[in-house]
Amino acid sequence: MTREPFISARQLGYHYRRTTGPPVLDAVDLELNQRSFTLIGGASGSGKSTLCRTFNGLIPHFYGGRLRGEVCVHGRPVPNQSVAQLFDQVGMVFQNPEAQLFCSTVARELAYGLESLGAERTVIRRRIAAVVEQLAIEALLPRAPHELSGGEKHLVTLAAILALEPSVLALDEPYANLDARHVRRIRAILKAAHADGTGIVICEHRLAPTLPDIDQMVVLQTGRVVASGTPQTVLQNDLENWGLETPLPVSIGKQHRLTPLPLAIDALPADTLEALAIEDERAFPASPVATGAPVLEVEGLTARVGNRILLKEITFQAGAGECLAIVGANGAGKTTLLRHIMGLERPVAGTIRIQGRDIRRRSVAQVATQVGLAFQNPDNQFFRLNVREEIETGPRTLGQYDDDWIQALVTRFGLAPYLDRAPYRLSGGEKKRVAFASALAARPAVLALDEPTAGQDHQFRRALLNLLADVRSEGLLVILVTHDLAFAETCADRWILLDAGRILIDAAPWNVMGDQAAMARAGLAPTDGFLLWAAQSQGRSHV
Repeated sequence: MTREPFISARQLGYHYRRTTGPPVLDAVDLELNQRSFTLIGGASGSGKSTLCRTFNGLIPHFYGGRLRGEVCVHGRPVPNQSVAQLFDQVGMVFQNPEAQLFCSTVARELAYGLESLGAERTVIRRRIAAVVEQLAIEALLPRAPHELSGGEKHLVTLAAILALEPSVLALDEPYANLDARHVRRIRAILKAAHADGTGIVICEHRLAPTLPDIDQMVVLQTGRVVASGTPQTVLQNDLENWGLETPLPVSIGKQHRLTPLPLAIDALPADTLEALAIEDERAFPASPVATGAPVLEVEGLTARVGNRILLKEITFQAGAGECLAIVGANGAGKTTLLRHIMGLERPVAGTIRIQGRDIRRRSVAQVATQVGLAFQNPDNQFFRLNVREEIETGPRTLGQYDDDWIQALVTRFGLAPYLDRAPYRLSGGEKKRVAFASALAARPAVLALDEPTAGQDHQFRRALLNLLADVRSEGLLVILVTHDLAFAETCADRWILLDAGRILIDAAPWNVMGDQAAMARAGLAPTDGFLLWAAQSQGRSHV
């Protein structure tokens, strides 16, 4: 590592434009070497994304606002360098890849940044060829970015930044909205880039997939650095005090005073697993018994675009008070299924009934009185000038406005400080909360959430679990589309595992994860909880 930090901050503070109250960043002191692999963690709104935006000049040059203190890249103050000058020094991959994709094809997307820097054609061709081979995305080159799956979009934005050959690569929530296969793939790409000399900075709520790769960990809380050092040092603290969830193997390691702390289930010593097997005699969870009247009935649903089949003969039912998780790899058809349930798309065959009524005979507005949907990307559903109007417009339009219910939602999601702010200017986690409140505002019979935990901290995940329990007790059917299997394992009675638009298995969570062939075919990885149970079972058999 170089002695001089490549990125440094001294008493760095920042307010966004037209905002009052405490600063988003407050007296931040930080040093990042060019060859380090750093994780910046913290609760939603702690300042992680804002801090990264100072590294490439988006703050203060694009966002404006009030910057105090000092932030330097390669020894030079960021305010004295333009965004263009910093472009190939600190490359940034946003949490929402759609914010960086605007060309007509992937090939043009990869060339755009290099062309902006005035690179010669031979250089452009060589660098594009290198990243295309590295990321194995040659088949995507002629496709339009907006037609890609979420995982493919992440790969393309990552490729476009890697083609610039930045000294440091900063990524905001790179594993959000991704299946296990894509997480493994991006982890491998980042490790290879780091081995080749690129510094890596990751802002991420999900600690488990990141911890084994990093050599430095920084934790922010309310805009301040509250912990910094090696992962083993920082993990000794109570992470929940900072809005972070302690990964299961780390928690077990701390309970059993293991040194070093294990960062994955397979790193737990055999004697610890045997002790756990004796302490915990949990059986394999049984399949749930269906309760409540059918609210949603899907029969023979088939959808296609041109000759490409998106959904094939999908059939299932779900009842009142149930929580159903739709899981599968990126591009498996999960969101497409959700859009058909909402009536936003029409199938070529099959029937969808909600509360016994065929939605083919109903308008989208009529279906919206029964199904509340929170999109994967909240920006795609926002259209009002402030949060208050965003939450109230749906129920007012549908004639189902209840002021007491709206106030209860505002309180439950902690949105009172943001009611007069534009939803587009909130953090990723805050946008999610607005989307959830909007989905529930008209008191629907079905609550559908697309990737609800992406970008959410541990505190909010716990609050969401309580919320789902509450709405289920009131008779709502909850449908989750998610890659977050740990969350789905905790709150869903059933999982429907989709692969290439078909149902592979419809069963209880651990029954699904216990089907190794189905999980492998779908490219999914079982949760740490399931892996621990499996390891305990092996240990128990030897006791």
